[in-house]
Formats: sequence, C-alpha cells, structure tokens
Amino acid sequence: MDRKKVFSICGMCTVRCPIQAEVEDGRAVSLIGNPHAPGIQGSICARGAAGLALSYDVERPQSPLIRVGERGEGKWRPVSWDEAFDYVAEKINAAREKYGDRTLLFSDRGGPFRDYPRALLRGLGTPNYCNHDASCARNVQHAALSLFGFGRKDVVYDLKNAKHVVLQTRNIFESINVKEVNDLLDAMDNGCKLTVIDIRATVTATKAHRVFLIRPGTDYAFNLGVLHAIVTEKLYDREFVDMWVKDFDALVAFLKPYTPEWAAAETGTDAGDIRAFARELAEAAPAVIWHPGWMVARYSDSFAVSRSAYLVNTLLGSIGSKGGLPQGLKPGEVGRKGLKSFMELYPKPAEKRADGVGWKYPQLEAGPGLLHLAFEAVKTGDPYPVKAYIAWRHDPLMAFPDPAEQKAILDNLDLLVSVTFTWSDTAWYSDVVLPLSPYLERESIIITKAGLKPSFAVRQRAVDPVFDTKADWEIVSGLAKRFGLTELVYEKVEDLWNFQLEGTGVKIEDFDKTGSVSLADQAFYRPRAELKFKTPSKKVEIVNELWDKADCPSLAPYVSPAHPPAGSFRVTFGRIGVHTQGHTVNNPLLNEQMPENVLWINEAVAEKLGIASGDTVEIGTDGNKGTMKAFVTAFIHPEAVFMVHGFGHTLPVESRAKGKGVADQELMPGGLANWDKSGGGLCLQEHFVTVRKA
Repeated sequence: MDRKKVFSICGMCTVRCPIQAEVEDGRAVSLIGNPHAPGIQGSICARGAAGLALSYDVERPQSPLIRVGERGEGKWRPVSWDEAFDYVAEKINAAREKYGDRTLLFSDRGGPFRDYPRALLRGLGTPNYCNHDASCARNVQHAALSLFGFGRKDVVYDLKNAKHVVLQTRNIFESINVKEVNDLLDAMDNGCKLTVIDIRATVTATKAHRVFLIRPGTDYAFNLGVLHAIVTEKLYDREFVDMWVKDFDALVAFLKPYTPEWAAAETGTDAGDIRAFARELAEAAPAVIWHPGWMVARYSDSFAVSRSAYLVNTLLGSIGSKGGLPQGLKPGEVGRKGLKSFMELYPKPAEKRADGVGWKYPQLEAGPGLLHLAFEAVKTGDPYPVKAYIAWRHDPLMAFPDPAEQKAILDNLDLLVSVTFTWSDTAWYSDVVLPLSPYLERESIIITKAGLKPSFAVRQRAVDPVFDTKADWEIVSGLAKRFGLTELVYEKVEDLWNFQLEGTGVKIEDFDKTGSVSLADQAFYRPRAELKFKTPSKKVEIVNELWDKADCPSLAPYVSPAHPPAGSFRVTFGRIGVHTQGHTVNNPLLNEQMPENVLWINEAVAEKLGIASGDTVEIGTDGNKGTMKAFVTAFIHPEAVFMVHGFGHTLPVESRAKGKGVADQELMPGGLANWDKSGGGLCLQEHFVTVRKA
C-alpha cells in the first residue's frame, strides 16, 4: 500500500486554513489541520473535513462546457480544454477589438492567490478587477483606511493574548477560522472576557460573559454610547491619544449628544450596563479587541459601525498592543525579500474603472472595486461598454441581491465565463464553464502570510484530478497562451514557483517539512513609539478630509433605522458551522448535517401569528415568496427574522440541495442599488418581509 502525507491549504471557505491530507494509493482518505501550524493544533472544521466529499462528488462540472441552449436552460456541449480556451479567447478578443481592452470584467472571491490571474488582466489591459467584498468586508476595509491609511489586514487579531474581546455581528464560533477559534478559547481559559453584540443568540453568544441583544440596525448607536462613556469618564489611554490621535477634540464634541442613556433607548439595552461595559474594557486595555466586523454588508451605516469599533480600539490603546490589534509585518520588515509578483510584469492599466471607484468615488479603494457598480456599467454602457465577464470561483447570483435583476444585466454581455469547482447559479447561467480542480487536486501559487511572524505557504496537490479539470494556474496559463502573454505561460508548476521564489533565499524543497517557511525567528510587536500610520498626518485621523469632501462625513450623525412596517420583519442572515454560503449545500457530507435552512422568529411574535416550531411558513416580499420551517425562540429580536445564507437551490444538477429552504437574496428586490456610499458595501439587511403560517 502506497501511503503518504501532503501539506496543503484548505479551500472550503475563504479562511484557507493549513491542512494535512493523508493519501492511500492515490486517493485522499483523511484530512486534519496541519499539526505544524501555530494555533491550528491539528484541528479542522466540519467544512474542511468534508473536502474529501467535494473531490469525489459526481455532481460537479467534470469537463469544460460550452452552452448550446438559452442562458440558464442547462443545455451544454462538452469540449476539450483546447477548444474551450480557444473559444473564450476568440470571444474576448472580439469584444476587445470592438469595445477596447477595458470591456473585460473579472471577479473572484478575493484572498491570497489573486496575483497570477490579476496579472492576466493587466496583460490584457483591463482595470476591471472586482471581488466579492461588496457583499462582505468593503465597509471594514474602508473604515480602516479612513482612520489609519492602511487596510483591515494590516493589523493582527492577537486573540490568544487578549483580556477582553468584543464580537459585534462577528459569529466566530460558527463562521470558523480555526486558529482564531483556538486562540480565543485559549484566552478565555486564561481569564479573557467575551462580549457579544447581536440581534440573536448565536453559538458565540452562548459562550460569552456578556450579551447585548439590540434592535436590528442600531449597532452604531450602541457604539456611540460606549465611546461617550469612554471619553466623558476619561477611560481612554491618554498617552496613546496624545501620541497618535489627530482631531480628538472633534470626536469629543461630536459625541456630546450620544450618551449611554440615549444609546440605551435607541438599542433597547440598559445605560448602566453600557457604562459598566465601558469600564470593563478600560480595565482590560490595551489588551482589548473590539472586532470591527467580518461580513458587514448589512446596514446603511455599517461603515460608521466598523469605524466606531476601530475608534474604541484606538482610544483604549489596543492598536499596536499585545493582546489587541498589533501591526502585521511583511517580509521586507523582517529583513527578507518578498515573493516576485506576476502583476509587476505588466503596467497598471491607465484606463478608469467601469464601476467609478477611485475616480467617481475618490474616497473608495480602487483595488477590488465594487461589483454591483460594475454591473451597472454592464447594464447601461456608462462610462463604457462592458461586454465580457469572467466569474472566477465566484457566484454573484447567490452572493448578491436580486438574482432576477442580475440575470437581466448579464444578458447584456457577449460572453459570460464561470471558473468553478462546483455548480452554481452563475455557472448555470454562463456561456462557458471551465471546471476548476478542487483544492485537494490542484497546486496554487505560493502565498505570503503577513503577521507578527510572516511566512510563505504553498498549496500542494494531494491527488490527481478525479475528472477532466485543471488547477487555477493551469487555467491562467492556458488562457495566457491564447492571448500571446508568454510571460504567464508555464508547463510545470515548479517553474512558476521558482519565479516567485527568485531572490528570497527560499527553495521549493524548504516547504516539504511543514508546508510553510517562516521568515522570522519569533513574533515581533512593533513598539508603541514606532507605529506606522499611512495617513497624511502619519497619525490616526478621526476626521478624514477625503471622505468629508466626498460628502461622506467621517463623523457621521446617527440616523435611527426604520422599524418594519406593520406585519413585516427585517430579514437577516448569517453563517453556520457546517456550510460556506451556497457552495457546500450540495456537498454529500455537509448536506447530511444540515439539508435546509429554517426561519428564526421571536416566540412572542410567533404566538400572535399562530406559528410553532416546525411549522411550515411562507416568507415573502414584492411577489418573491418561499416556504420553510419555523424555529421559534426567545433569543431573536422581535423586529427581525433570521435564516442561514446559501439555501434555496433550484438547479437540477444539485439533487441533494434542490428545493430545500429559502434563498435570502431572492427577498431583496432592488438590492443592487442599496449600498453604503461611505464604505461601498451593500445594505443586505435593509429589506422587509412578511411571514405567515403556510
């Protein structure tokens, strides 16, 4: 029996935890967390463990496909990879010849493996790269940029050393990052307090020392009340504020009306509890982490919510501190050379972006743009026609609101290509499906993991492809060859890796022992006096002129959220420990664990409607309706209903998931136009639905 262990990187969600695969006679038989990875401790979540079922699932695309019927009809012609690459290149080149290079749009799930496909886009001359972040973390990113001049990933969540952690709409024990979960549990064993602020009792809330169950959409009010207490009771870190904070007086003046008593009335909490909470944070400072959010494409003021969370961290001196939010380090900051970038082989396109980010909206970061605004360009042709679109491991029809409107927009395209390892609504509506090998069956480019102890890591191929699928680098290389971008064409992944490692002092074989290569001997916390902020003043800027000039006040006045109309509820959604959005719902193992979603509804409200747990209910808005089972509980705010995202599949090729549960994005008509202008994120929880017993 041939038996081996392979170090790799999970691909079941966007966390991408380090893993170890065990392979017998060419077949993957078990998965665990990489035992050499700090904080992982050999752990793996349910989704990660189900990666085996993904590889050996016959209900996924098994070869390249070209559409022969109408879009969404499900009629396909299996083709060779050569024919598929030729077809895609021919269609894209035809669009480029007619409309210019900028006509190509590309979106993906983001993350550390982007450099190689983004180099392809640069080589083709288009600026139109987007990722899923408009439906996830754009508000957090822009909140960080507006205060610090650097992004959300430039600080580290030092959970293991924290003394008080605040999770606001961050459900860490269900939306699982294995290292973060282990680190937080270790910290709690050592006395760290956990506070949860949410509209319902999540699994994370059940582990907390203190829970604030607030009215949906009032997070900003709650945070302002806490900030008021910190400032008026002088609980802040005066040394840090004097050293690093600009416009502190403006913050003090802004906060005057937002007392804990005002916040309590707005949120439905207790003013005394808010004050006691602020004092507890001050006692634990600077080893405090108020998480600024993960998926915060929720409300019209979610940018302000994330920004106010960062402000609490700032006033308590946790920015840069052990147990708080220390600044992460890149290879150059520990005396090492970073990986060579494929993107740097080509100049950055000078053309303005179709979504208006960076020029029409100068306060917003141009990097990944905003896909919903790029869709507007597809729809209108303004500022120019966008006629070809590659959705790379991305399913906007599931992740973004109003799929019917999206399909009408996509019908304006000359070409829609989906690169995917599972069937998705977007793949089913595409012209071409290029099947990506699941992560156990592919290598990817080497990645840099910045942090207190930066490192390089690599995804190794554990088994050969089960079907006629290709690795991400093979797909990029195959397309690059058709476009004459010879610098991006590789026959062997080792040659690609050697390009990246040139000059770093690291060799491919250095990854064999543990799957990664550390670039520093030990973790390093930059001293407080040596912190680096990338703002014009080189300090934390409470008032940001760029946002203010864009009519997006950096200190935004609070606007009370609307109460649901009579007989209606605010529809909310979130994650569960066994599923990742929509792409795991048809997974054979995970579908067994949770085959459909249920509707959380407050018990007092449910009693008035004659609804009991287990009853089938109809939920709907503006003609879009669905049926699902009710889960009646005291632990959700009466103004809201909640469902796990990713259900309501309709594709005939997904036999396990088809017809199970309700898709929340179907309940958001007009949702593409409802977005936070300050942060860029969609307002996915600003929609109301009716509920009745079916």
